[in-house]
Amino acid sequence: MTRLPDVIDDDLLEVSLACRPVYNRGQEVVALDLLVQGEQPSLGATLSDIEASSAVILGTYTQLFQDGRMQRVPGFLKVTDEVILAPELPDLPKDQYILEVPEGMLLTSERVEQLKLLAQRGYRLAMAGYDPDDVELDVLVELVHIVKVDTRQLNDAALDRAVRKLRANGVKILADKVDNREQFERCADLGFDYYQGNFLSAPTPIKGKKISGNKVLLLQLLSELHSPEASPMRLEQIALKDANLTYRILKVVNSAAMGLRREVRSLSHAIALVGLEEIKRWANLFLVSGEHNKPEALTRSMLVRGRMCEVLAEIAGHSDTVNYFIVGLLSQLDALMDISMPELMEQVPLSKEVKSALLARGGSLGEVLGEVERYEQGLFDELTLLKDTRFYEAAYRHAIGWAQQVQKAMSSAD
Repeated sequence: MTRLPDVIDDDLLEVSLACRPVYNRGQEVVALDLLVQGEQPSLGATLSDIEASSAVILGTYTQLFQDGRMQRVPGFLKVTDEVILAPELPDLPKDQYILEVPEGMLLTSERVEQLKLLAQRGYRLAMAGYDPDDVELDVLVELVHIVKVDTRQLNDAALDRAVRKLRANGVKILADKVDNREQFERCADLGFDYYQGNFLSAPTPIKGKKISGNKVLLLQLLSELHSPEASPMRLEQIALKDANLTYRILKVVNSAAMGLRREVRSLSHAIALVGLEEIKRWANLFLVSGEHNKPEALTRSMLVRGRMCEVLAEIAGHSDTVNYFIVGLLSQLDALMDISMPELMEQVPLSKEVKSALLARGGSLGEVLGEVERYEQGLFDELTLLKDTRFYEAAYRHAIGWAQQVQKAMSSAD
């Protein structure tokens, strides 16, 4: 049997779980769309899925580090008939779950009455796939609190009708499947309250843009770290060109996240204690941090993806797992920098294997990155790297917790 890395406990869930952020106009995360799939895939979560995962959802998934502190946000939970028609639900905190009626559900009188009872008992309800021209959905609009509108399915005129009709009913409106910033801005102008989709990960390349500021120094440091002749003294000489960079590196190395028992006072001392690979990891982390006009959610996503790639690689028995971390971390660097990935690869000193993974999902590095991307999208049936699919959820859960700790350490180092 495959052994999990020591950083992951052995409490394996029988369900797959992933989270898609829901943003407000300020691009802060205000909720999470919970993608849950148990042993029998369905349109939503069953009672057994909820009972098996609720403690983990509340303990890990709905907590995030944002605006300098830990916050808890509610989760959208798509539910099946088994949940809607159940005499009683599991003991769910009503302020932490938003029960979502799946798109296309047949609205029988029995289902509508049960949804009314859930709303009367204090549960927040949401519906997906709203069409302003489908009058049969009007009965649900009167019951739910949040309505998801698929921006890929409706043209501008239909989106405008949807917003005006839903506003008249006093519900909150969520723009779903927002693929780029142009769509985000259009939906914001129309008056949507919430936004979901890949728009944060979609770059808006600015031709000729270069990585600037102290990021250039970080690139010099990374170049040296990737050199076979890298030495602590040479690395320290580069870092000392920017006192603030040296201070930040030493502060995170001294943080509780590193678990060291004595204070580190120089970069060469840090390298001796934690090794070149760990310094390489933090140099990459600082490369993706502190971009102006970019939301924390994007950096969080990059951290989670990087760590999950690394852990999956370790479970699969791959060597040099720090390279899997770097591939995952930098896979959204184009969105963070607004520089196309091919142009970035000309500026960032990385191995051919890492660049191939980032540009074409090539090689073993690209294979693992692809697995993580599919997991994030809830495409659980398409995962092939590991035989025991429970390991994916364990790796993802660990990556989320790890990202929280790193965000805290990086925040304290600013």
